[in-house]
Amino acid sequence: MAVYRFRVAFEDYDDVVREIDIKSNQTFEDFHRAIHQAIGYKCEYPSSFYVSNDQWIKGEEITFMPNQRRIDRGIVQMDKVKLSNRIDDPHQKFYYTFNFDRPFDFHIELLKILLDETPGTTYPAVVKSSGEAPKQFGNVFNPTILPPASEDFDFLNEIEFNAEDAEEGFTEVLDTEDELEVEEHHESEEETEDEFGSEFSDNEGFEDEGHHQHNDDY
Repeated sequence: MAVYRFRVAFEDYDDVVREIDIKSNQTFEDFHRAIHQAIGYKCEYPSSFYVSNDQWIKGEEITFMPNQRRIDRGIVQMDKVKLSNRIDDPHQKFYYTFNFDRPFDFHIELLKILLDETPGTTYPAVVKSSGEAPKQFGNVFNPTILPPASEDFDFLNEIEFNAEDAEEGFTEVLDTEDELEVEEHHESEEETEDEFGSEFSDNEGFEDEGHHQHNDDY
């Protein structure tokens, strides 16, 4: 049985490469699962291979876990297609998209065709691995969820408002204000007395001076 050796590389991380041997009579689903075993991803997500040319232009689609739209379009599923049925070139290329919700894209190229299987090897088999694959769900953005603008923010409930505590707090504030008013009133009276006291002191001095001058005239 012939064995295909494929080079599998991330489109955006071209230093992450796997070379995989797979038998020609195995399916695209076998290949799909082998890729994710090689890079450490969970494979149960909608994905598709596309028969491609040298410019990585997408052609016929071969899908896994298709949505209703793909089913209605009659897109063939991976478990129904053997690799040998889509190999028309000794350097055949496939464009591969994994997980349409959070996609990773791959460039897949046929490197060589081995005429015989290696004894004792279970296929598919990873024969070369370089580079560390990015995390499958890395850099996930979790925005802070704010309450809708139309909803009134209940501040009292948010701080576990207690009516008794509030009354005590208001009483303390009122008592403090009353004390301040009494102190201010007392200070105001003292200032008034000082002012009048100063005026009377000046007048007394004036009267004493006038009295001395009158006595001198006599």
